[in-house]
Amino acid sequence: MAATGDVLTSQDYISHHLTHLQVGSGFWTLNIDSLLVSVVLGMLFLWLFHKVATRATSGVPGKLQCAVELLFGFIDHSVKDVFHAKSKLIAPLALTIFVWVFLMNLMDLLPVDLIPYGAQLLGVPYLRVVPSADVNITMSMAFGVFFLIIYFSIKEKGVSGFVKELTLQPLNHWSMIPVNLVLETVSLVAKPISLGLRLFGNMYAGEMIFILIAGLLPWWSQWALNVPWAIFHILIITLQAFIFMILSVVYLSMAAEEH
Repeated sequence: MAATGDVLTSQDYISHHLTHLQVGSGFWTLNIDSLLVSVVLGMLFLWLFHKVATRATSGVPGKLQCAVELLFGFIDHSVKDVFHAKSKLIAPLALTIFVWVFLMNLMDLLPVDLIPYGAQLLGVPYLRVVPSADVNITMSMAFGVFFLIIYFSIKEKGVSGFVKELTLQPLNHWSMIPVNLVLETVSLVAKPISLGLRLFGNMYAGEMIFILIAGLLPWWSQWALNVPWAIFHILIITLQAFIFMILSVVYLSMAAEEH
């Protein structure tokens, strides 16, 4: 694109679409767009599943009820294969993680300029609509799982058992406590970091490709590239939601196991 008049250059176009609507400054900066979209999608998930639950019938289910039941069965089967302890929290948590992350990822399939352009008409200068392409969102969810790991570890093993895991493994000798503590602490902290960064990296890359395609000229070349990538990206967004969910359950299962 030319840089004349009010026409954006390619660099300006990409930069605009990668800029968040923010308030605050420094460490306390909040990405309002990511938070807003995340909350709206979470409320949509709760409303939709509550609606299906209240209108469920024992006869022939409708298409939406059938889809929800299939999803329930899939999540329940996946959790039972991975989590061997007993907990009423894990299956609902896994369902929430999968659906919520999937909905956030799904926003990446909307036309790049659709919602941001509408927001500009209302006076909102920037608006990113893929929360899972925001590292703050993915890391917040990952550290939520991390705190649950700590909770399950202490609940199942007690404070002393949790401390012993950090200090007496993998080398079971008192003289190796400092080495064990460093190794186990790094391993423990690496779980939420890898969990959050994996989702962020994949979704950020997908969003970037859509933005690059949207900046191409002539316009028909966008369709030639956008449609195949969108079809392939459906697999990516589903797979990333599943990976985030199943790894969260695996980590919680490891925390609940006796060693």
